[in-house]
Amino acid sequence: NLILTRENSTFNSSSDAEQKAQHYYLSCLNEQRIEELGAQPLIDLINRTGGWNITGPWDKDNFMEVLKVVSGTYRAVPFFTVYVSADSKSSNSNVIQVDQSGLFLPSRDYYLNKTANEKVLNAYLEYMVELCVLLGGERNSTYTQMQQILEFETILANITVPQDERRDEEKIYHKMTIADLQNLAPAVDWLDYLSFGLAPLDLNETEPVVVYAKDYLQLVSDLINNTDKSILNNYMIWNLVQKTASNLDQRFENAQEKLVETLYGTKKSCTPRWQTCIGNTDDTLGFALGALFVKVTFDKDSKMIAEEMINEIRAAFKDGLEKLMWMDEKTRQAAKEKADAIYDMIGFPDFILDTKELDEVYDGYEVSEDLFFQNMLNFYNFSAKIMADQLRKPPNRDQWSMTPPTVNAYYLPTKNEIVFPAGILQAPFYARSSPKSLNFGGIGVVMGHELTHAFDDQGREYDKDGNLQPWWQNSSVETFKNKTECMVNQYNQYTVNGEHINGKQTLGENIADNGGLKAAYHAYKTWVKQNGEEKILPAVDLSNHQLFFVGFAQVWCSVRTPESAHEGLITDPHSPAKFRVIGTLSNSKDFAEHFSCPTGAPMNPGKQCEVW
Repeated sequence: NLILTRENSTFNSSSDAEQKAQHYYLSCLNEQRIEELGAQPLIDLINRTGGWNITGPWDKDNFMEVLKVVSGTYRAVPFFTVYVSADSKSSNSNVIQVDQSGLFLPSRDYYLNKTANEKVLNAYLEYMVELCVLLGGERNSTYTQMQQILEFETILANITVPQDERRDEEKIYHKMTIADLQNLAPAVDWLDYLSFGLAPLDLNETEPVVVYAKDYLQLVSDLINNTDKSILNNYMIWNLVQKTASNLDQRFENAQEKLVETLYGTKKSCTPRWQTCIGNTDDTLGFALGALFVKVTFDKDSKMIAEEMINEIRAAFKDGLEKLMWMDEKTRQAAKEKADAIYDMIGFPDFILDTKELDEVYDGYEVSEDLFFQNMLNFYNFSAKIMADQLRKPPNRDQWSMTPPTVNAYYLPTKNEIVFPAGILQAPFYARSSPKSLNFGGIGVVMGHELTHAFDDQGREYDKDGNLQPWWQNSSVETFKNKTECMVNQYNQYTVNGEHINGKQTLGENIADNGGLKAAYHAYKTWVKQNGEEKILPAVDLSNHQLFFVGFAQVWCSVRTPESAHEGLITDPHSPAKFRVIGTLSNSKDFAEHFSCPTGAPMNPGKQCEVW
């Protein structure tokens, strides 16, 4: 906040991108201007898109035109989502990809389990009506039409494939041409639609497309053909409205607050405006913001220390592969080669500290200091152009999917790479002054977790070059499935407020948590063997080895409202924080040994699930 405010006399950046980040941030903070403009920016946008039955006249014969503008120009996702990304089976090239989408609520479950989610559905309908009235709709007719949209989204939810049935990427990957896609889902003119969204590229019917929701697209095409045009138009414009309304005045914020409170049990207004604006700036100009962030906060030595730690954990993981009794020799050798080939990126991409390169990333994105809504529209338009630009280029290995300030990390199977942004290389995960036991238990386990993702139920389907293709012997595949079944059943038993965890939905993350803890702990043991035991922390009655496990547990210390916990159980691929700790540690023989847990105790149940 202090770096970006106008009062900061030291902010004298020569980088256009950093100045854009400041201007975007200031436009978000400028609530007086946002209040002055009111609903008008969105009303104008709706009129430019062809009008809306809710608020005035609309063109009944322009389904394709509205769909193209709403999802092509402004990146909303009614019916389905289209993006450009690395081809899973040919990871050195980018390809158009199409997948299911179109629901506003976080999961299909909210629509389908009506009794359990009645409060949320009522709050959502009220939110829809409230927004439409603010945009000029008449309350009674708006209520009827919004109910129709909710019913339409419920039908969409019904044909949407649940997350836990989409984990086998080999099964859901379908490569076809635009002509094939046209036959599969004829309600959309795909060549027209994709040519508009990816302009100025020259596409024809032989252009390859990867479809991840084949049955869904067929059903959604039938649904479009059998639904009244006014409902389709209302639904598409609603997608545009709900995507952009949060950038309008306080009345829209208040309407959203009621829904957020029902969904998550938290008040949006408790978050200070500057914090919301930092989040918005990170979403939009994250690498420019990241440049400012790392210049001020990132300890340059952290990159080197983290690199050493990753190599120590990789070595421990490979050592673990040698000891696996269930894996055949050929698969084991290929797994070691894949572990060696994992490419790691730490802190931030180097280009952000090169003014010329950073400016090029955001070249063409227009930002004004006092037009927050327009800045957002410009960004959606800019993003569409960037996406089109990527299609004919090979994937860039040094392109990051997360910005430097992000407190998170990820594994990307098509590049076989692990990424740790600067944001996670700080307390409680890591601190230079902390004992090695805490750092290995914190960031070390995160590193082991991301590395293990290369070998979870989804990551294991990709080879060392990032291609989705079989490289395991059948015997090892069968044993792997049996071992993961143990973990599915284990996590299925855990409950939060009487609601069970979905062990299948969380399987990949649970495999990574368990494998990551084991690799990090064995790396720590190797470090102690080479460097000697550290001094014991004073006033803490714990050995260094116990401290490793306590440090791991403390990282996941958190509080959640019942509403947020429910939302997490049905949408999150991670287990709730409590069971990321209890589930993982109760599978760890090392934990049981250092805390003297007798067999049969809750944290040492006797039957332990182990994959890696």
